[in-house]
Amino acid sequence: MSAPDDGAAKRKLPIGIQTFRLIREEGCYYVDKTAHIQRLVDAGRHYFLSRPRRFGKSLLLDTIKELFEGSEELFRGLAVHDRWDWGVRRPVLRISFGAGHFGTPGQLEALFGDKLDAIERSAGVAAAGATAVGRFTALIEALRERAGQRVVILIDEYDKPILDALEAPEVARANRDFLRGIYSVIKDCDAHVKFTFLTGVSKFSKVSLFSGLNNLTDITLDPQYSAICGYTERDLDEVFAPELPGLDRGEVRRWYNGYSWLGEEKVYNPFDILLLFQQRKFKAHWFETGSPKFLIDTLLRRGVPTPNLEGMVGTEALLSAFDVDEMSVEALLFQTGYLTIVDEEDRGGRIRYRLGYPNQEVRQSLNERLLVALLPDAARRRADDAPLRELLAANDFAGLEAFFRSLFAGVPHQWHVNNNIQDYEGYYASVVYSCFAAHGFDLIPEDSSSAGRADMVVRLDGGVYVFEFKSVERASGQALAQIKEKGYADKYLRLGRPVHLIGVEFSREDRNIAAFEVARAA
Repeated sequence: MSAPDDGAAKRKLPIGIQTFRLIREEGCYYVDKTAHIQRLVDAGRHYFLSRPRRFGKSLLLDTIKELFEGSEELFRGLAVHDRWDWGVRRPVLRISFGAGHFGTPGQLEALFGDKLDAIERSAGVAAAGATAVGRFTALIEALRERAGQRVVILIDEYDKPILDALEAPEVARANRDFLRGIYSVIKDCDAHVKFTFLTGVSKFSKVSLFSGLNNLTDITLDPQYSAICGYTERDLDEVFAPELPGLDRGEVRRWYNGYSWLGEEKVYNPFDILLLFQQRKFKAHWFETGSPKFLIDTLLRRGVPTPNLEGMVGTEALLSAFDVDEMSVEALLFQTGYLTIVDEEDRGGRIRYRLGYPNQEVRQSLNERLLVALLPDAARRRADDAPLRELLAANDFAGLEAFFRSLFAGVPHQWHVNNNIQDYEGYYASVVYSCFAAHGFDLIPEDSSSAGRADMVVRLDGGVYVFEFKSVERASGQALAQIKEKGYADKYLRLGRPVHLIGVEFSREDRNIAAFEVARAA
């Protein structure tokens, strides 16, 4: 991998720009994705891609639009230029559901009608039809007839009308059914269509949304297209070389790299990288632009302990199990970008994927939000102000115990039950884990050894801390004894760093810590 060229000229950072023409004409940095587009066109006709928000899906569609419309001057120097037939210009029908909110009845139908009006006016065609399906069909046929070329259909944020209404299921179902009718038109008009590409955050099942468009090729987990959105390490070195001096590349990777859709390279979220280059600060650039409220409410409602978020396992079918009436937690976390694929294994022809946080930004920021949900405001403020790193680095275990006792003292009676994490141990372990994760610690939940799994391991330069949590009627010493008996810490002894064993027992009656015992591993 080449080193950054300190002498290369800087360009404009395309922050928030989703228009390919604007990026090219204004001389912004551009990561060339046109080889991927050429491969798609050569290999098939109808495609679907799911990626989290702010990953460059809209820019990708706009690039495809300019390509089919024959804007040759914009593609000079790019991979596709010498392979494309610039003598053919095709009509492009591009629809985005990104604008507006679709949480109340009738909004989707009205907005879709407005979009058809605008396209008809712009193209100078009069498409008749008494229904939305009829008008859409007539528009495709009219564009084909007028241009003498088959039509390219690009639909951005195809799923937003459903996602906006998830907290009003009857509206979400109505929006889903309306979209199913619209998308079925594409297959019915196949003779008039050259190329189709739908993108969105989520991947709804074909049965629920695409029953009428069952010829879509889903490239979401196709290794050939794993980097069709997002930036690779090579992109940072070759395209953004002038921006790299002064930044710790290890920290760049730790904070922002790590998204995987089964390709050889993991990718960065473009929005994170562009904001990092602009502000020169490591912070939650991507996370802060969205609200994971629905996700957090779902996790609490279903009683998912926060340590369990790392190490979730699912099949491809499970990761695609997303619908108004059936949403797996794994699919929700994966499709929204809060978890990514960290490993895969073939079990007799059945592929299973292990999920984990993609990077420091997501792990730290999501757990900060989870703490807000798990703790009352007063206790959360104490968690925010806690000098946890200083306490652990100084091996101030008395201070650490006092901090957590104070934290749990602010939890009202039945708080964890109201949040639907039904067992005391799961609730308290979730608070402890999310508190450490929110403060940026290097954590391993459910750390495996030959004799079992420790509940949590924290690693610092100065030592390793092995935690075990127990819910008890009264203090018993079970937690610390289990660490010792099972040898959870043995594999860390060879590191040459102090290894500390911490057994934490929670009282069901007192709703606080019953025992906080510490020992040094021999």
